[in-house]
Amino acid sequence: MINYEKVLYDLVAPIVDDPKSVSVKQMESLNENEVLLYIYAKSEDIARLIGRQGSMAMAIRNTMGVASRVDGKRISVKFESY
Repeated sequence: MINYEKVLYDLVAPIVDDPKSVSVKQMESLNENEVLLYIYAKSEDIARLIGRQGSMAMAIRNTMGVASRVDGKRISVKFESY
C-alpha cells in the first residue's frame, strides 16, 4: 500500500515558501475505497497550492489520482489554512 501522506507532502513541499510549515494528514472516510487527505499550511501557501482558478489544485488532485489507481482507491484532497 502506498503512503499517500508522504507522496502528497513530497509533491507540495517544493511549491510552498515554507516547507516546514506544511503538514499532510490522512483522515478516515465512511467509504472504504476513499482516502481523505488534508493539506495544512499558511494561507499564502494554500493560495499558491490552489492556484489561479484552482488550476494547481486540480493538477495536484489528478497526480494523486494516478497514484491511487494502484490500490483501486479514490483520493480526495482538501486544503486548509491556519
